[in-house]
Order: sequence, then C-alpha cells, then structure tokens
Amino acid sequence: MAGIREEDIELIVRRVLSNLDLKNLKAAVKKDIGVFEDMKQAISAAKKAQKELKSMSIEFREKIIQNIRKKTLENARIMAEMGVQETGMGKVEHKVLKHELVARKTPGTEDIITTAWSGDKGLTLVEMGPWGVIGAITPSTNPSETVICNSIGMIAAGNSVVFNPHPGAVGVSNYAVRLINEAVVEAGGPPNLAVSVAKPTLETAEIMFKHPDINLLVATGGPGVVTAVLSTGKRAIGAGAGNPPVVVDETADIRKAAKDIVDGATFDNNLPCIAEKEVIAVNKVADELIYYMKQNGCYMASKEEIEELKAMVLQTRDGKYYLNRKWVGKDASTLLKGIGVDVDDKVRCIIFEATKDHPFVVEELMMPILGIIRAENVDEAIAIAVELEHGFRHSAHMHSKNVDNLTKFARAIDTAIFVKNAPSYAAIGFGGEGYCTFTIASRTGEGLTSARTFTKSRRCVLADGLSIR
Repeated sequence: MAGIREEDIELIVRRVLSNLDLKNLKAAVKKDIGVFEDMKQAISAAKKAQKELKSMSIEFREKIIQNIRKKTLENARIMAEMGVQETGMGKVEHKVLKHELVARKTPGTEDIITTAWSGDKGLTLVEMGPWGVIGAITPSTNPSETVICNSIGMIAAGNSVVFNPHPGAVGVSNYAVRLINEAVVEAGGPPNLAVSVAKPTLETAEIMFKHPDINLLVATGGPGVVTAVLSTGKRAIGAGAGNPPVVVDETADIRKAAKDIVDGATFDNNLPCIAEKEVIAVNKVADELIYYMKQNGCYMASKEEIEELKAMVLQTRDGKYYLNRKWVGKDASTLLKGIGVDVDDKVRCIIFEATKDHPFVVEELMMPILGIIRAENVDEAIAIAVELEHGFRHSAHMHSKNVDNLTKFARAIDTAIFVKNAPSYAAIGFGGEGYCTFTIASRTGEGLTSARTFTKSRRCVLADGLSIR
C-alpha cells in the first residue's frame, strides 16, 4: 500500500459504499416497479408508458416481448411455487408447464396484420390499432399465467395494461407484473407498461372501471366479475365460467379416451376453465370406460363417500350450492382423506356414477372429481351435455371416430372450444396445434383471445393513387 495516503483510501471506501447504496436503491426501485398503492396513480403511469410505446416500432415491441418470454421461462418454477403456496390450489409441476406454455405459445406482434385492397380506385388498408390503456381483472386459478399472457398480447397490440388481480393471488400476480416491467426496461422500453395495485379490492376495481383513461376492459374470472365489466358501458371482453362436458360414444377408442379424460381433468387439479368437468358415456361403453379410468389413477367412490364429499366441498345458501373454497384445486387424495378415506398419491381423480341432476355435475367444482352419466345413445348423451354446459358456450369435448356424431355435437353445443379425441388442454396448444391463451372470451364471443383481440380496426383509404397494376 506504499504511496497511497490514508485519506485517499478513505475516499475510495466512501465512493464504493456510495455506489453500493445506489445499487441497492436501484434494486429496490426495480423490485417495486409497476405496483402502486393507488389505482389512479397506476392508471396515470400506464397512460404515460403507452404514449411512449406508441412512438416505438413494432419491431421494438417484439424485442420487448421476447424478453418477457425469456424471463417467464427463467422464473416459471418460482411463480408456480408462489401460486400454489399463496392460493393453496393446483400442482407446482403443472403450473410450471403452464408458464412455459404461455412463454412459448402466446402470440406476439406476428398476430397484428394489415389487410389491403388495391385497384382502379386506389389503395385501401385496414390496420389493427391499439386501444390505449386496458383495464384487466385476473383470477386466482391461473393468476400469473393470465397476467403474462394478457401482457404479451396487449403490449404486442401497442397497449399498456392496468391489472386488478384477484386478492387471493395478489402476491404472485404482482410478482409477474414486476417481472414484465423488468423485461421491458431491460429491453429499452418504458416502465409501467403493465401495472397493478398492492392491495386490489372491489373499490380499486370500480375506480378502474369508471376511469376515463381506461378504454377497454378485459375480465378473466367468474360470472360476477364478467357481468360487472359488461355493465360499465365501456367496450368489454368477458372470459367467464364454464362447465365443460365430455361425451364418449360407442365408436371411441375407449382406452385412449379414458386416459385423455383423466389427464385433462387432473391437470392442475381441474383448475383450468377448459378442463373436463363431467362425463356422459353411451351405456354400451360406460363400464369399459370406467375400467380404464380406474387403470389411470381413478378412485371409484361409493354413494356414501360421494355424500360425504358433497357435505364437505359444497355449501348451501338460500337453496343454492356454493363451493367451499378450502377444497378447490386440491389433490384427489387430499379430498378423500378429508372424509377419512386413506389413499396414496397415485390416486389422481375421484369418479362416481351420477345422474344429470347431481350437484357435482351441475356445478363447476374445479376439483378432480368426475361424475359419469350413462346415456342410451349418442343423441341422448349430446342432449345431456348441452343441458349441463348451461349455455356458457365455453368448452366441450368428445371422444368418437364417427364424424357425423362429432359434427352433430359441435353444432349442438356451440362452444368457443371443442376438443375431439384429446385431453382438454390440447385446446390451448399443449399437445395440440394452435396458440395459447388463458383468457377465453366465451360470453362476449371473441373466443381464444390474442394480440389482435386487443386492437381496434382502422381503415385508411387513398383514392385514385398508389395502384400500379
């Protein structure tokens, strides 16, 4: 240390400590980026960010989205573990798969296309333009997955987004919001393209619904929240409840159908709204189907056990059934242990023979419990399925090799999603073709949403020019 004065050493130490404090400050700011105490401040920040994004190229938007994908893959397990711990629902490994699916198969800017006509009278373009600031409600069942999926599509379309997450999943939802902002800023974009509030409530949702700077509302959740956004007088996209039936006719590959149904119904413990919720099987193949379902990890419950489960997982109020949220998204073995039936974790699903009016098939349980209803023929099976879907027009599934039967059911059920001869999750690109989404707008008719869903159409006409034919 010869030649260095003591005061010089002290100055160097001070500078190092100062730099460390600055790094800590930046880290703290980065940690909280995008999450606000006040909803109005969140909306204001999102509006400012959207103005900056609007001036940037589509190529730059894609750069941002690629970084969101990268960081989602890097944090998939963290968010999966956070989601299960916070909500008490689902399976970590399945939630990891859902985050990976969102990262890889949610459409980006490639979904934004321009339509053109040219001829003797000139050139006309129809382009997809952003709404501006979007207000979004997200669920507790797929919390961070929905935040990331919506953010990718909305940013790709040129919007910013304000989230009011489900209070029961605010921790993991806001983790995803911070993650998105980190990805955006790292890519050179403006902070607060996705924002949220630290304590989401009905009051913060109301502020968002009524705020003049929110141009489009998107609700992913139960019928109550969808009704709320549709009642605001603003343009709204509603992704509501479902109760997806699966029909099995006598032409199906029964062994495969049994495995597919169990795989789909037990994915993340039946939390996805697209999952098989009840089975209607033609009587001729019902016994064989049950046999193979038992081979795939199903426990055949007795009438007495089903009555005990009903008392445990359903509550009644004013003559109506309501879910006991304590049991939503729980493992089948946990549900059975709740009524004193000790089974190992190899049991994936609880099955039982049901009538079409049983509350376990009428209500959307979001638990790995499947009632199996016998039908005399495929026409009766289809009629029962249509009745149990309740006109939600969300999702339905069928196992059959008869094209006429498949067509008949598709026309009768008229759902946004219709999966044939595969597990339900094939509908969102997992083991099936097509893109991924966790906002399926059955009620308002958009179906599987993507970036183009979050745009408005703009026609630009140049008469008597730019046609070189």
